[in-house]
Amino acid sequence: MTAARFLVVLDADSTLIRNEVIELLADEAGRGAEVQAATEAAMRGEVDFATSLRSRVEALRGVPTSAFDRVLSRIEPTPGVHDLVAAVHERRGVVGVVSGGFHEILDSVAPALGVDRWRANRLEVVDDALTGLVDGEIVDAEAKAASLRQWAQELGVPAHATIAIGDGANDLRMMAAAGLGLAFNAKPAVRAAASLVVGPQDLSQVVALLP
Repeated sequence: MTAARFLVVLDADSTLIRNEVIELLADEAGRGAEVQAATEAAMRGEVDFATSLRSRVEALRGVPTSAFDRVLSRIEPTPGVHDLVAAVHERRGVVGVVSGGFHEILDSVAPALGVDRWRANRLEVVDDALTGLVDGEIVDAEAKAASLRQWAQELGVPAHATIAIGDGANDLRMMAAAGLGLAFNAKPAVRAAASLVVGPQDLSQVVALLP
């Protein structure tokens, strides 16, 4: 197997895809607006991400696992994502996704979009319904940065040959750990901290920045 030349790691919600999955799941519980407001506050960095995620997941208690298929049907890939993934692969790069969202959705979305490796939170399920708890450790800002560093090490990719793309405050550590941190569809604090701001909302704009 040929060694990877570089690594591109994206956030999932509002970056790889246009949706916020937790909001789609909250719609199933009739609590979409409430969770949307909490998500936006977390992405702006106004509240601790892990604390916010636990409270938002609590709002999902009782949602049946059958809702996953309905949520998947509503997922919209971000414009340009196929172009970006293809370009990374053509240049012998690897595409990773690390998300504060959920494996239950990302395990279908990521391979369908050509993503090579991914990490996310898991939702606790009992009797085919969500309990309102996260199963295991929460993928927060530090976990995102750690995933980028771990994958780069496994692939033999030096830190300067890594690119991180994100939109929210919990992406800042991952972006700082990367050789190039790109703010995409991002909140003001993220735009201010990024190496570059990418716009409009089209991931094919990143292709020109690939090594």
